[in-house]
Amino acid sequence: MSTAFPSSSMALTHILVVSDIEKSKKFYVNVLGAELYREYGGTSLVLKFLNNWLLLVTGGEPTADKPDITFAAPDQPNTVNHAFTIRVEDCQQSYEILKERGADFITPPYDWGYEIRCFFRDPDGHLFEISQVGT
Repeated sequence: MSTAFPSSSMALTHILVVSDIEKSKKFYVNVLGAELYREYGGTSLVLKFLNNWLLLVTGGEPTADKPDITFAAPDQPNTVNHAFTIRVEDCQQSYEILKERGADFITPPYDWGYEIRCFFRDPDGHLFEISQVGT
């Protein structure tokens, strides 16, 4: 057993609280192209996406190991406390592909000179950005 932290045997999983596990599963698998790894009793599922793990869970009350913490899906989609950035080679092309798959973008790609980017949300309002290094 390794005593190093972190070690090469570890992996980071990002937990997202969602309101509807089936709706979210369809979005992450069908729109983003994530791989469904495992499902747990209709309340959570694990996805592999871009060499990362995402754990989608429905909300929940405090438990013995987190006695003062409640899990809840975002209730104010225009207030962001975290977001995901997906670095892409061609922002416009990625935008077109994801839009065709059902992603609802806030705006088309915007060219800032140093970066071309645009944003969309998952069904619960978690914010995603696709970003291309500018010219």
